[in-house]
Amino acid sequence: MPKSKGTSENDAELMHPLNQEVIIEQEILDHERPAWGSKFQYFGMVISTAVGLGNVWRFPYLCQQHGGGAFLIPYLIMLFVEGMPLLYLEFAAGQHFRKGSMGTWNLVHPMLGGVGVASAVTSFIVGVYYNAIIMWCLFYLVHSFTGTLPWSSCPMEPKGNITVPVLECDVSGPTSYFWYRNALEVSPSIEETQGLKWKMLLCLIFAWCVVYACIWKGIKSSGKVVYVTASFPYIVLFIFLGRGVTLRGAGAGLAHMFTPRLDRLEDPQVWLDAATQIFYSFGLGFGGMIGFSSYNPKKNNCEKDAIIVSIVNWFTAILASVVIFSVLGFKASVMYDKCILRNIETISNLYPEWNTTTLTEEIYLHEFQANKTVMSALNLTDCSLKDDLDNAAQGTGLAFIVFTEAINEFGSSAPFWSIIFFLMLLSLGFGSEFGTLEGVTASLYDLKHPIFRKKWLVSGTLCLVSMLIGILFVLGSGSYWVGLFDSFGGSFPLITVALVESFGIGWVYGVDNFARDIKEMIGHEPHPYWKIMWKFIAPLFIAVLLAATLISKFIKPITYSVYSYTEYIMVPETYPWWGGATAAFLVLSSVLCIPGVALARKLGFFKFEGPTSKNIVIETGGYTQSTAAFLKPDNDSGHNSDEINDEYVTRDRDTSCAIPERPEKVNFDDILDKAESKL
Repeated sequence: MPKSKGTSENDAELMHPLNQEVIIEQEILDHERPAWGSKFQYFGMVISTAVGLGNVWRFPYLCQQHGGGAFLIPYLIMLFVEGMPLLYLEFAAGQHFRKGSMGTWNLVHPMLGGVGVASAVTSFIVGVYYNAIIMWCLFYLVHSFTGTLPWSSCPMEPKGNITVPVLECDVSGPTSYFWYRNALEVSPSIEETQGLKWKMLLCLIFAWCVVYACIWKGIKSSGKVVYVTASFPYIVLFIFLGRGVTLRGAGAGLAHMFTPRLDRLEDPQVWLDAATQIFYSFGLGFGGMIGFSSYNPKKNNCEKDAIIVSIVNWFTAILASVVIFSVLGFKASVMYDKCILRNIETISNLYPEWNTTTLTEEIYLHEFQANKTVMSALNLTDCSLKDDLDNAAQGTGLAFIVFTEAINEFGSSAPFWSIIFFLMLLSLGFGSEFGTLEGVTASLYDLKHPIFRKKWLVSGTLCLVSMLIGILFVLGSGSYWVGLFDSFGGSFPLITVALVESFGIGWVYGVDNFARDIKEMIGHEPHPYWKIMWKFIAPLFIAVLLAATLISKFIKPITYSVYSYTEYIMVPETYPWWGGATAAFLVLSSVLCIPGVALARKLGFFKFEGPTSKNIVIETGGYTQSTAAFLKPDNDSGHNSDEINDEYVTRDRDTSCAIPERPEKVNFDDILDKAESKL
């Protein structure tokens, strides 16, 4: 049909009769898709997912280990070249295609349908073990409601006519002893289960009940919970900030953390850890961000959202670091003072002329601490504030051993600080858990099968299956299983998914096509910076990250840390053969979905039924060149892929995926007549 001289190509395409129908029916479907109750609900859920436990117990550790303030340089660089662009990509893709991860990548290109499947499988695996961490936090929270914290002192045992601390606790410390022997009841290795730990099992069941209660109605229920999970952690962090910076030694902790050691930037591991931290702290690759943004209005400014969430994430990491190291600085100062006092008492016992009055700390440091020969001869401990600060831990070691030890020093108010600390961890954990499971549920809801329309049933089945698998984590070897899932269930699959996502948008779908989609939503095309990131820089950096991760994991035998009953510390141990097989299964069960779906479609085992069905054409506003080859009818292989044939729209389809009946007031004959006259 010829165009008039005053009509642009884009205007002509919009006035095409089929597209007029598409635009109107898009509004019908947009009305039916669930939507956020408010912008705060959306931001709350996204921030709760992105700002997780890693911001509290991993970023401070990396910052301290890799040059203090100097680590912020590679972290900020990775934020702008990896984190922010991929977050923007997922926000825009979900908002444009109006689908969960599975549906979105099917529409980007049918051969990329496996990306959504891989995201859903990975989210399921991570969600299963992530709730085990929540289970541990619940256990500690319950034990915090006491007058005296149970990990504040060692249990006593009789020895002759007196009672003395249990040797293991006296050597390892009360917080370490409580963690390994009371909470975990840890076994010597992953091969020795030592039965179920019923206290932890009750915590696991309760944790999954809470998760189900919050997600069983989809975003209608989880969207309301974020008012707590998004705001409460910040309230607690600011309370701890006010308390922490006023503690003795807080300045030493902050100075130790932020003093830049620029020579550390020459170490490639620093850059690798910065890239990895950015990747996980944004929740990229899970599919949850795509699902959340799909519930936004079509004209929502997803670019602005990505920038805001990135800034909040960065700010939270810095805030958590200040809180953690102000408290750890206090702990190190207390340990340093106790070390000096023990040495002075030892000297006083050996030399009565020296007592705690005459042998002051200043004299001790000048006369004894500075003389290594005397220290060795008297068998004195070398006290060092710097060494105490260098012994910072990460992960569960930070939360359940080091930080609880610091809380012990808060005196009579220690139970209060313990309660709000573990409530904060629970809020962070549940918020991230909801976002992780959204990567699964949103994809299942979009399958349109009648059984997946019952959200309460889908959520209930998901939680029940996850809880049954989680029984592994309440065995004596449970912590080793959590470590196995954590090391292999999320790392490789998520990086692989992110790599294929950036490649799919940059090279398959096309950044120019993607930019036009974004312009339709926010009113302008993204800056060339974003296009360069999506097409070149981000895929390159992620590919390097994936290669480096593979090398670091498999350059030497796969090991894990086990608790030694003789040394009372964690020691490395090699996985049994079935441990390695389990690790391979965790990785391949999701990664192989990407080539598996592509191969199945190539061989014709199942057809792509996306834009060939009327409902999908309507939801996407048409189709792109990347899907054109899948849209040609079998009896017209020479049809021009740039033309839209009504046959594609009227082809028989599964009635379970059919769109709602058109409103009677919409007269499509009038629309066609008007479009014809304009053209």
